[in-house]
Amino acid sequence: MIRVLPSLLLVLAGAMFALSGCSRSSLRGTTQPAAPEDTYIPAATSIDMPDVDSESAPEDLASQAPISLLSHPDRQPEPWELRLEEAVQLALANNQLMRELGVSVLRSPGSTRTVHDPAIQESDPRFGVEAALAAYDATFSAGVFGEKNDRLLNNAILGGGTRQLQQDLAAFTSQLTKRSGTGTELTLRSNTDYDANNAPANAFPHAWNANIEAEVRQPLLQGAGLDFNRIAGPGSIPGAYNGVLVARTNTDISLSDFELGVRNLTNDVENLYWDLYFAYRDLDAKVAARDAALATWRQINAWNKTGRKGGEADKEALAREQYYRLQEEVQNALSGRLVDGTRTNNGSSGGTFRGSGGVHTAERRLRLLLGVPINDGRLIRPADEPPLASVLFDWDYTLAEALERRVELRRQKWLVKRRELECTASHNFTLPKLDAVGRYRWRGFGRSLLQYNDGFGDNAVRDLFGGNFQEWQAGAEFSIPLGNRKGFAAVRNAELQLARERVILHEQEREVTLELSNMLAEKDRAYAVLQTNFNRRAAAKQELAALEAAFENENAPLHLLLDAQRRAADAESQYARAMVEYAISVKNVHFEKGSLLDYNGVFMSEGAWPRKACLDAAALRAREFEASRLATSTVQPTMAVSRGAYPQDIEDVGASDGVTVPPALPPAEADATPTDVAPAPPSTGSE
Repeated sequence: MIRVLPSLLLVLAGAMFALSGCSRSSLRGTTQPAAPEDTYIPAATSIDMPDVDSESAPEDLASQAPISLLSHPDRQPEPWELRLEEAVQLALANNQLMRELGVSVLRSPGSTRTVHDPAIQESDPRFGVEAALAAYDATFSAGVFGEKNDRLLNNAILGGGTRQLQQDLAAFTSQLTKRSGTGTELTLRSNTDYDANNAPANAFPHAWNANIEAEVRQPLLQGAGLDFNRIAGPGSIPGAYNGVLVARTNTDISLSDFELGVRNLTNDVENLYWDLYFAYRDLDAKVAARDAALATWRQINAWNKTGRKGGEADKEALAREQYYRLQEEVQNALSGRLVDGTRTNNGSSGGTFRGSGGVHTAERRLRLLLGVPINDGRLIRPADEPPLASVLFDWDYTLAEALERRVELRRQKWLVKRRELECTASHNFTLPKLDAVGRYRWRGFGRSLLQYNDGFGDNAVRDLFGGNFQEWQAGAEFSIPLGNRKGFAAVRNAELQLARERVILHEQEREVTLELSNMLAEKDRAYAVLQTNFNRRAAAKQELAALEAAFENENAPLHLLLDAQRRAADAESQYARAMVEYAISVKNVHFEKGSLLDYNGVFMSEGAWPRKACLDAAALRAREFEASRLATSTVQPTMAVSRGAYPQDIEDVGASDGVTVPPALPPAEADATPTDVAPAPPSTGSE
């Protein structure tokens, strides 16, 4: 019977295991009728909407219909006079997302920078600063286990005089572990166990064993040192470094990425601001040309009706064609076409001017970057004028400033610094592992845990804290992988990574020098073209006035007058284009030398620290000051990672902000409103 029982238990266990599973064969054995395919296939293949508690912004839902060429005549938009400084302020205040023209949030939302990115990097539970600091947090652990043992023993001596041991066993453990910045592991541990068994050799039927021990483990070779633990972190492996310094460097890289987003947003706001300015000036020129063509057409039409010379049908048709051609240009200049405008990295880093025209289109693009409603019944009108004075930059100061302040270079330098830190830490893995271990223990034994008795060994706690039984242990542990291929591979890999980042930094500096040279030359070209177009515009106006007077006196042919009207409009538009190109070229110089944010009055800083962080920083500074007074020449400083805050103000680096001379050109003339529509053409006999 005794031999049959284990076999029976195994059979029952196997049957229970088989019945507990849910297999396809068991489902096929059910008697429920199968559901028709048209019931579950549509449900399984349908595309569902996510259950997300999200609502559209009220300003988006309240957006009005866009202003267009077919809008009702009574719907006249209210002008919104906006300065460039106000536009930049609105864009930075209203946007949590660093928009970039040419990058669609709908198509690639993952590559879009937001104001949350630095905080996301900082709070990353895997690679953030808090995660790196968490490795040095004290850890408390505890456990409680109970056992009931009933067994036969082959040796009665092992059972304390019996071969059938019956035992009640309980164990209570707790420990507190802390790791220091030098790699030292400190442990304070408490072990208490209760043992009650039927061994005849026992002095007591049950007894308590208690001990408290303190353990210190100090790496002497691999894993030792403050610099290594700050770079790689405790418990790191070759090639995976996530110490405090590396985590903070990653946060600084994220801050550089965020600054890139802010700079590009500010740059695109200014680009679109001048795009809109040009759209207004281009529209003004085309409206003036259209009105002049309309007046000419009316005059020719009147001559045609009276039979006067110069009112022939071919001339009337030519004047009418001129009017409708210019009317088309006015319509396109007012509404605009959906083509690419001026934006960052469209031929030059700061943006090459592409005056596609179109007031309404350019205005809506600017609204998108400003973070204001796309349509609210108002029409933005730039209130600032482009600069007309010559701005001069000193090459040596400008180049030095660009190499110091350009955010892309600063970001790459953080990458170089991280690779340098990783290269320093990688050499530690080529060392063998040698740990010094020390342990000290207090022991206590008794029939009871807390009950007080006068007999020896009656109270385990009193025995423990009496200090009668103390033990210690000291030693060392050594291990090394023969050949240590992983450690030396980590060093080689870190050196190659460092060499790569340095090569990239060098090429980036060369590219910055090239782009800065191009922008300085472009600024000079734009100013020279501005002066040329100013003279061209003046000549075109004089020619048009002369031809109009000659035409009135029948001393000039019609086609010359119409051609002069077109060329005067084109000269006016080209002069506006030249003004905007010069304004953008000056802005692009600041973009290339890293002072664009300062140029627009934008300064950045990290958010306010919690009070506890401020107190800790103050205490750290106090300790550093005290240590600096007591330090001697033999004390080696810790590894420096940062040189401190970089200068955000132009004056901080001694760069010239440009020497201006008095304006050589007159101010721009008053603009016409973009909502002007062409008067109704005169009726003719053919219409």
